[in-house]
Amino acid sequence: MITFLPARPGRLADVPVFTRAIGGAESNVACALAAAGHRVRWVSRVGADGFGDHLVAAVAGYGVDTGAVRRDPDRPTGVYFRTATDRADGAHEVLYYRAGSAASAMSPATVGYDALLGARVLHLSGITAALSDGCLALLRDLTARRPGRPLLSFDVNHRPGLWRTPDGPGVLLELARGADLVFVGEDEAETAWGLRGPDAVRAALPEPAALVVKRGAEGATLFLRAPLGQGAGSLTGSARHRDSGAPAADRRYAEPAPRVAVVAPVGAGDAFAAGFLSATLRGLDPRARLRHGHLMAAAALTVPGDLAAPPGRDRADRLAALPGADWAALRLAPGWTGNDQEVPTS
Repeated sequence: MITFLPARPGRLADVPVFTRAIGGAESNVACALAAAGHRVRWVSRVGADGFGDHLVAAVAGYGVDTGAVRRDPDRPTGVYFRTATDRADGAHEVLYYRAGSAASAMSPATVGYDALLGARVLHLSGITAALSDGCLALLRDLTARRPGRPLLSFDVNHRPGLWRTPDGPGVLLELARGADLVFVGEDEAETAWGLRGPDAVRAALPEPAALVVKRGAEGATLFLRAPLGQGAGSLTGSARHRDSGAPAADRRYAEPAPRVAVVAPVGAGDAFAAGFLSATLRGLDPRARLRHGHLMAAAALTVPGDLAAPPGRDRADRLAALPGADWAALRLAPGWTGNDQEVPTS
């Protein structure tokens, strides 16, 4: 989508000027992964309009392969507006204009599956499922378990305002059960499914080989039912083992989040997924995967838009390797990713 960010705090009714940016869960993840040095392809549809031109060019500017993005001559590029996050009354407005958009026309008939072949990871979002019946059919098809599919990563991303029917939470649970790796916020799991705490979420989602429950400023918990091999393949192998017999026992990991001077929370969940996926593709250990997720999220939290330049890989690796007490004492402020000096730990 095209995102319009307010030029000043206040109600949308009172903001006269907005700054154009780009946004969207899957494209956010794609851009962050590409910026972190991975080969990434974004598969989507945008309008044959100026906003579509800008969106494709901006995503490609991050190093993402946009060759599989289709231009729709009959439907516009989706847009949304949001308020700044520093309103005195604590309210936050988000207005989506996605009904009838080019992306809502995605379906098994309009998305070329050849574009997905050869990928190590296929990342999907529950937001797409809410856009139309065709989009939901596409996600149901992609989350169906079949031999040879890539590791299927799914971010629940519960957005009640986008669902046209009340069965959205049940649909999201269904889709998550078909994935190999699931990301879900502790707060959205309670809102959508009435589940409190990571263990309750895992009990409701036993199928995925890996489940990450994001707990905001408290950190994140990873349930992993897989050998700690190299890259994403270890998780995929665990999924096959699970289908052929009794599942192995979970390993549970929890890592606190560093303290962050938040500018805007939008995009932090997508950034966390990108950081975690990056570390998974690199074959890093589970705790490092969680920490890289936190670092990428911190980069997004300290900028006003959805996307931020990630920390350099060497620097991120040094920070992720800190002893527990030093990691817990990290303080990350705006500009930290571009500062070559070490960030404070007290």
